[in-house]
Amino acid sequence: MTRKPDKPAEDIARHAERMKSTRDNPGPSPLRGIGTFGMIGWSIVVPTVGGAFLGLWLDRIAPQAFSWTLALILAGVVLGAFIAAAWINKEGGGK
Repeated sequence: MTRKPDKPAEDIARHAERMKSTRDNPGPSPLRGIGTFGMIGWSIVVPTVGGAFLGLWLDRIAPQAFSWTLALILAGVVLGAFIAAAWINKEGGGK
């Protein structure tokens, strides 16, 4: 049984290519999923809470027939949803 002299070099090259492919295209990870949920959550929570605080301040400074707080909470939720959707599309989740 004769073996080609290049066989070990081919094995190493094949192994290196598999390692590079795995590094370049990682599979789904539970930690990445948790991170995605966190990012989406913060994308919605921060504008919503910011709108609530701004609304409370405007209700004291410039009272109106409507509630600034409720209006700006709703605006924060909508803005947060747009930010989260843009982030998901950027990350490739909207394929």
